[in-house]
Amino acid sequence: MDFNTLYYSWELVAGSGQTLSLEQRVALQTSLVILQKNYKFNRVLFWGKILGIKEDYFIAQGRGEDEMQDKKNLYSLNCIDWFLLPTTTDSMIQEVSTAAKGRFIGDPSHMYEHVELRRQGESDEETVVIKVREENRLAVTVQQIDEEVSVVPRGAFIKSSHGLVKINRSFGGLSDSEAMKLDNYLHFSEPKNLKKRSILEKGDLNPAIDFLDVLTDDIPKGSWSLQRECAGRVCVLRSLFWLGLTSYHVPMTPQHGYIYIGDGTKNLDLPFML
Repeated sequence: MDFNTLYYSWELVAGSGQTLSLEQRVALQTSLVILQKNYKFNRVLFWGKILGIKEDYFIAQGRGEDEMQDKKNLYSLNCIDWFLLPTTTDSMIQEVSTAAKGRFIGDPSHMYEHVELRRQGESDEETVVIKVREENRLAVTVQQIDEEVSVVPRGAFIKSSHGLVKINRSFGGLSDSEAMKLDNYLHFSEPKNLKKRSILEKGDLNPAIDFLDVLTDDIPKGSWSLQRECAGRVCVLRSLFWLGLTSYHVPMTPQHGYIYIGDGTKNLDLPFML
């Protein structure tokens, strides 16, 4: 959600029941302008809020020249002071998935501990303690949500001949009928299913705008809810895997975005609920 349209966009996603106080909105409107100038971002998005037991984490995302690759995530506890999240690695992701359980505490320095017994030989056992800081867990969770459920309408971004992903300035929005079809929404992350398509299937695609995975390819089917809200003037997508992820698009306009407000846990029971 672009911070320049924050006031307007909040009304479009208010049906989810999650919102920010007036003080938080005013603080964001001011601090994100300073954030963009200090870090020299091309633009800054308010990514969302992860709810903690003691404090909540407010997340912002800065974008560079390449909208997909040049991304930096930052967090704040008061909507004013922002701190860069660490870059995720495979080992960090593994440690977080092993040690970090339950809800977020709201303290970046909080340590999660997990004790493992590992066999060495036939009779020897070694006790291994895995420690993970909550700041690392936050970085992994934000990246995971971004990879799995960040959504954009088809045509909103364009891939140049040099491989750079940029905003499509000529995008005027989906039509009313197109906006209610799930196959006109794409994952804004590195494509995985697109590479599995046959040459015949790729023949009908425009490589400039069809370089991302379509939501209809997601497994299991039915993991997305698409409906009209605000008297039918906005189409809202909600993820049933990551409860709290809301994406919106106003048909016939370039207005679109997504925001996550939740506890940062994945709904792994969804396949049994459908």
